[in-house]
Amino acid sequence: MKLFILLGAVNMILSIALGAFGAHGLEGKVSERMLANWQTGAHYHMIHALGLLFVGLLMDRISASSLLPVGGGLLLAGIVLFSGSLYVMALTNVKALGAITPVGGISFLIGWVLIAISAMK
Repeated sequence: MKLFILLGAVNMILSIALGAFGAHGLEGKVSERMLANWQTGAHYHMIHALGLLFVGLLMDRISASSLLPVGGGLLLAGIVLFSGSLYVMALTNVKALGAITPVGGISFLIGWVLIAISAMK
């Protein structure tokens, strides 16, 4: 429980800092398309950081289920793969990194499915 709350809080801090950096530090330094990619990464980062907090709080309310921490782990993996690939792509302009982004999106989807199943049990 505490681990997911900690991970959620740290990722909220990172998403806010990275979103602000993109808005203020990258403007005029990267293309509009890459800036949009950065902002998409920051947006999904923040949403799923909230999801990690949610998982931590649910762990205290829902009877022990191995699916809940796995779902939270997949949200974290999605942050790294989805948002991380967009951040790196925006900074390096290496568009091939976009191939990693959907893997992170699938991690998000499966993570939320597992969280929903945990809540239904």
